[in-house]
Amino acid sequence: MELVDTLIAAAVGCGLPVERPEATMILVCGAATTQVAVLSLGSIVTAERMSVGGDAVDHAIVQHLRHQHELMLPSQSVRPLQLALSGNGLTPQGPESTEIHGRDVATGLARSVKVDTAAVRHAIQTPLTAVLDGIGKVLRGCPPDLVADLVDRGIMMVGGSALLPGLDQMLRQATGMPVHIAERPDVCAVQGLGAMLEGKIAPLVLNPLAT
Repeated sequence: MELVDTLIAAAVGCGLPVERPEATMILVCGAATTQVAVLSLGSIVTAERMSVGGDAVDHAIVQHLRHQHELMLPSQSVRPLQLALSGNGLTPQGPESTEIHGRDVATGLARSVKVDTAAVRHAIQTPLTAVLDGIGKVLRGCPPDLVADLVDRGIMMVGGSALLPGLDQMLRQATGMPVHIAERPDVCAVQGLGAMLEGKIAPLVLNPLAT
């Protein structure tokens, strides 16, 4: 029941009213996996786990830089690369290019290149498409009245990879739904689990209503 525990704890930690009858949707953006669920009355109505996450996006960007620009980045430099695409970085409204510092694949010498933002968006399309497919499957598994709630309430993003610049706007454009990022997305699940263990919220049903 790890999927259920993580999703409900994350939802509680970011302040979603999971015990209410109105539906809420949460998207847990992890390093190796992405989980999405619709919650209502303290239970999971439907949920999906996708085997792609922030690591897959990182890998796609690293491969793009290596193959298209012959630029190499150590793994710890990938997250700063994404942060360089700040604000609307990964959306069509963002900057057309960004300067990336790394090492030449052939010589190992330091080098900077201007990277086309549209090409970066294309490079990460495969993992993002998998996430969108999971969201669509969850929505198709929801009763119509709950889907109507979600049109107004939208999606709450949590997890460290929720901070990928522009990801929320890309999801907003693709789904047509409001998309929000939790105030501290990287610690929501821990905070929620702590609140549940300390009895700060009423016990919740951890069995999914539908799968």
